[in-house]
Amino acid sequence: MSVLITEDIWGEPLRALGELWPVDRSPDLWEKRADLLSAARDVQALVVRNRTRVDAELIAAAPNLRIIARAGVGLDNIDLAAADAAEVVVVAPLGANARSVAEHALGLALTLARNTVERDRETRACGWNRTPGRELRGGTWGLLGAGATARECARLANAIGMEVVAYDPYVEPTSPALVEAGIRLAPLTEVVATSDVVSCHLPSTPETQGLVGEDLLARMRPHALFVNVGRGEVVDEEALADALEAGTIAGAALDVRAVEPPTRRGRLENLPTTVLTPHIAGITHESQRLILQVLAADIDAVLRGDEACAKVGAVRKGRTP
Repeated sequence: MSVLITEDIWGEPLRALGELWPVDRSPDLWEKRADLLSAARDVQALVVRNRTRVDAELIAAAPNLRIIARAGVGLDNIDLAAADAAEVVVVAPLGANARSVAEHALGLALTLARNTVERDRETRACGWNRTPGRELRGGTWGLLGAGATARECARLANAIGMEVVAYDPYVEPTSPALVEAGIRLAPLTEVVATSDVVSCHLPSTPETQGLVGEDLLARMRPHALFVNVGRGEVVDEEALADALEAGTIAGAALDVRAVEPPTRRGRLENLPTTVLTPHIAGITHESQRLILQVLAADIDAVLRGDEACAKVGAVRKGRTP
């Protein structure tokens, strides 16, 4: 077996790849650890999304592995250091789903601002509640993170007449990418205290886990809306529920959760001021087609002994088979 797909990932580019290399599509294998470790022995290419834990143990169990292809942009489930040490290429088409994530973030903010979910529910029950919502035009959109999805979100926020500020300690204020997207960098406290919408685009790292907690939420405006399209671990969900119940902020929309999928119905699920979606911000037909095109091309290139284009680790060509 050359290519192993361990999650629900499929499309025309992977089907076409299957005409060139043997492909095993096992969408539930990510949750069967022993079976995954056993199957890895014969694998040259591993295709994952965000559920497969690609750690040092799995990489060591795959002596023929040459490339790990991440169908998405987050890398918190992949041990890059272990992959680099084993001379395994890691590819992820960074930015390929940025527009999809940005459109979803804007849609969630608009849904909160107009209370669309509640109005829909009432109208289906023959209600006719015409309570005014609010416009976002003229307000400030704050970004936590200034990567590809955040910059695309900024473009959309600018387009509806909002100013955009962002917190990102790893980006230079004079970065051409920020200037082009119409983003002004500011300290974290200023971003959350002056924004009408705050969207989170941060990865899960030791520095970001729990960042959006009691203290940060207390600094936000009472009418502020919070949208998370980054990683669920960045948010203290109990603190967020407290803030919503107390009216510290007006609403929250979460596409990502600390535990995915949630194992029980909690406080956030029972609040009328939340909108919840199942980690789909980056999943559109258009983004998935582009992502799979990039991954399939890089898998084919590496298996043929050539370099990958979308590599995110230190290795370009992979170890010799």
